[in-house]
Amino acid sequence: MLDRLHTHLVMLRRDGTIAQWYDRDIMAGGDIDKEVTNELSQCQLFLALASPDFLNSQYCYETEMTKALLRHDAGEITIVPIILEPCDWLSSPLARFKALPRDGKAISEWPNQNLAFLDVVNELRRLASSARSAKPTNSGLSSSTSKPNALAKYRVKRAFDQIDRDDFRTHAYEVIRDHFEKSTRELDGGEDIRGRYQSMGPVSFTCTIVNHMMKNSRSGTASITVHAGGRSGLGDIYFSHEANSPGNTANGSFRIDADDYHLYLRADFFDISDSKRTWSPIEAANRLWQEFIGRAGITYG
Repeated sequence: MLDRLHTHLVMLRRDGTIAQWYDRDIMAGGDIDKEVTNELSQCQLFLALASPDFLNSQYCYETEMTKALLRHDAGEITIVPIILEPCDWLSSPLARFKALPRDGKAISEWPNQNLAFLDVVNELRRLASSARSAKPTNSGLSSSTSKPNALAKYRVKRAFDQIDRDDFRTHAYEVIRDHFEKSTRELDGGEDIRGRYQSMGPVSFTCTIVNHMMKNSRSGTASITVHAGGRSGLGDIYFSHEANSPGNTANGSFRIDADDYHLYLRADFFDISDSKRTWSPIEAANRLWQEFIGRAGITYG
């Protein structure tokens, strides 16, 4: 996937928007630690290519990313996670940052991976355009690093119309739907656990998990129905703790909100701390899934 990313970055290199570096550029006999540290001290954009192997790598995770985080906290660098494969990156320091591709959906999960890489490239070009007046410097990309211009200083305000909000609602629902469908398949067939996902149409699905390890079968069963674009007052994406629940009831919801820069979700359920924070679609999907399986006596880890 690193090689494919290099291929997709070709136009950004050709037009001088970025120069890139990664550790395979080190010549035989080179001092790896010294050269990596030197590149990290100069780069302006650090791409963290998140995968299970990245999180497991002591050098990438403990050394390179730690140095990048220090520079980020000093206002000297922009960190962008690029999610290559499903992994527990939301439990890492990368959860602080907006991830690519869109909403942190892993590239390996896209039906057409070229579209995922194009989404990454388009966002990097948008970042670079906000600092177009800055002259590009020598830059780097490794399994962790890359460097376009000084991007961290700029944010561009914009307004969001109803079409933007409708598109965001549709996309957020699709992320939640896909997360539940995939995760249900993972649980189904496990020892003493059954799961069933069922589509109820283009904007609704229902899901049930049965945990036979629970002595009381009722306490080991959890169901949910999720709807998008519902009636007034029920939220943009809302759910009920029942299977095949009609579209006029809800136990909780997400609503679309925005600041001057981004659309995001707010949760009208869970606890107070959840309701105060903002959620990306993948974060909302993960949180709703955890709440759902928790009612069947199942947790992550």
